[in-house]
Amino acid sequence: MRTERLFIGGEWVEPDGGHYEVIDPATEEVVGLAPEASRAQVYEAAAAAREAFGSWSRTRPEERAAILDRAADLMARDAEENTLLARAETGATTGTARGMQVAVGSSRFRRYARGAMEPVEQALPPQINEAGPMGKAGVFGAVAVRRPVGVVTCITSYNNPWANPAGKIAPALAMGNTVLVKPAPQDPLSVYAMTRALEEAGVPPGVVNVVTGSSVEAGQAAVDSPDVDMVSFTGSTAVGQAIGEVCGRHLKRQLMELGGKGAALVLDDADLDSAVMGIGTTFSFYSGQICTAPTRVLAQRGIYERLIEKLTGYLAFMKVGDPAEQGTIVGPVISAAHRDRVESYVELGRKEGARVVVGGERPDLPKGFYVAPTLLADCTNEMRVVREEIFGPVVVVVPFDDEEEGIALANDSEYGLLDYVWSGDVARAFRIAARLRAGGVGVNTIGRNMEAPFGGFKRSGVGRDVGSYALHAYSELQAVVWPG
Repeated sequence: MRTERLFIGGEWVEPDGGHYEVIDPATEEVVGLAPEASRAQVYEAAAAAREAFGSWSRTRPEERAAILDRAADLMARDAEENTLLARAETGATTGTARGMQVAVGSSRFRRYARGAMEPVEQALPPQINEAGPMGKAGVFGAVAVRRPVGVVTCITSYNNPWANPAGKIAPALAMGNTVLVKPAPQDPLSVYAMTRALEEAGVPPGVVNVVTGSSVEAGQAAVDSPDVDMVSFTGSTAVGQAIGEVCGRHLKRQLMELGGKGAALVLDDADLDSAVMGIGTTFSFYSGQICTAPTRVLAQRGIYERLIEKLTGYLAFMKVGDPAEQGTIVGPVISAAHRDRVESYVELGRKEGARVVVGGERPDLPKGFYVAPTLLADCTNEMRVVREEIFGPVVVVVPFDDEEEGIALANDSEYGLLDYVWSGDVARAFRIAARLRAGGVGVNTIGRNMEAPFGGFKRSGVGRDVGSYALHAYSELQAVVWPG
């Protein structure tokens, strides 16, 4: 069993608050012990990042790229061990832990090793100025240069302890920032494994600092420390709002990836099998604990019953159980508390008048925090199960009559992360996509282009990352002007 320590200023440090248990959601056994940082230790970690910033920000891009590349190699070298750890602390199936967590984590370090070498200067057209109060007449050149923000606090989500931290740490380091990492309390052990890879890769002391805690104290300190210039957060909208208030008071930069309630518009000319495969990932991919899932299905009446029939058939082949067993598709959710929350939403849906087509009962398994994949039909947009993020293997289906009503229903949400359109007429689908108030729209797919900007409208977030957009997010623009 692992017993971790804090990583501050290049040293592994005993926590002031002792340790807390990290629980395997599938077996309810202890995976390891995570350190409980005090507020003072979080401030110490931020100060270490501040001290390291000057020298790290001046390193050559080639040097930063080499460290990120070596870290990616080391994560890949230990992929099997990392996969077992990720599976144990998240409850993800082996395939998800290996392919979507660990592999994506190392590939993001590889991507931002290349990113460190991307040009940071943009030449601007020269400007002819006449003589005046500002000086002599002349031709003035200018260049816009992206500079590192400074110390970045990275607060990561529990649903992917490899890809999510990597998507913050790697581009921040590539741009010359230093980081203070605060992992989710439920599964922080993978982030410590990532940290050891960075340490072995040669990251200088203080450039990467990692603190954990089961209470809100560590996260609050990581946000309000005077040494922190920017906060990058992935998590719930409610917590994001609280962080945003602190950032606003102190004018700290922020990047927020928050909740989602993705609308999937399935039109009457859609390929229903393709739509079912896409929507079905809500049930299967990490038990619905993903903000980009198409959890809110808007089905045109002409195909409404057939779509529900096909989704019901799809669910019949989903094995719920131990994520370590071959053939398991749906593992547990992250904790007993979250299982109870998801189940309470299913019961709420019943009371609101939704029809429980499939699921709705706890799986008959001796241990683990399992939720049966659940399909709720005959829903309306006024129901809380339709309007609120459940973050579990629950899909709600709302019928609509025509295209205008479908678009209106999709946009009638406080969220706007990713929406989806399924239609046999691609021109129609693109026309609808242009009217959806969401940061991204999938047309006949749930697939992602990992160079495309990612982020949300409305309460789904602030800012954009992924690809080169992440490099821009972790930088400030500086204008340099000179006389020609």
